[in-house]
Amino acid sequence: MFSGQGMRRVIHVLDWIAAHTIPAEGVPRHQQIGRQGEDDAYFHLRRLGYVMVARNFRSPRRRGEIDLIGWHKDTLCFVEVKSRSTRDVKPAELAVDYDKQRDLRLVAREYLRLLAESPPYRFDIVSVYYDRKQPQFELFQDAFPVS
Repeated sequence: MFSGQGMRRVIHVLDWIAAHTIPAEGVPRHQQIGRQGEDDAYFHLRRLGYVMVARNFRSPRRRGEIDLIGWHKDTLCFVEVKSRSTRDVKPAELAVDYDKQRDLRLVAREYLRLLAESPPYRFDIVSVYYDRKQPQFELFQDAFPVS
């Protein structure tokens, strides 16, 4: 198996190949930034000790998706990633409003139904900013209530 650093290198090589062979004409810039933010947040959380178990989880019964799901110590974390190219407008985490929180809770319940036991869980938000040479991360653990 690949180590975390080796896997990151492989993904960056694949991203480079895709960027140079697949036309990005049909993909809006904000979606490109969003996808890159999810990838970078994934590795950032791994460096912080999260054990990631799912990406882009969807349920056929509910609207929306959960960007990342992982364990942090004994707690299952449902992670919403918000990426921005600048900090000039408003903080990225403010985009997780009441409606988005409700959708995340409903999809999280669908995920929990798949497990044999219901573990302790929480909702985290990772804001990723690309206004400097390296991405900047802000992690908000237990960002909003479970119920």
